Amino acid sequence: MEREVLTTKEAVEYLRITRTTIFKLIREGRIKTTKAGRDYRFLKSELDKFLRGENEEPKISSGAGR
Repeated sequence: MEREVLTTKEAVEYLRITRTTIFKLIREGRIKTTKAGRDYRFLKSELDKFLRGENEEPKISSGAGR
């Protein structure tokens, strides 16, 4: 059975990125996480959404054209 909840280390390996990059993506809100003590937990489904580009933040209109 495939694990649906991943640790930070597992998420980094799954996405093939560095720890620094994953923490940047968390700060930017591009990857959704749950804090578990001093570490994070990631739903594999959320990481898959990120890989497909489905977790993009909505673009904020500059107000031009009003």
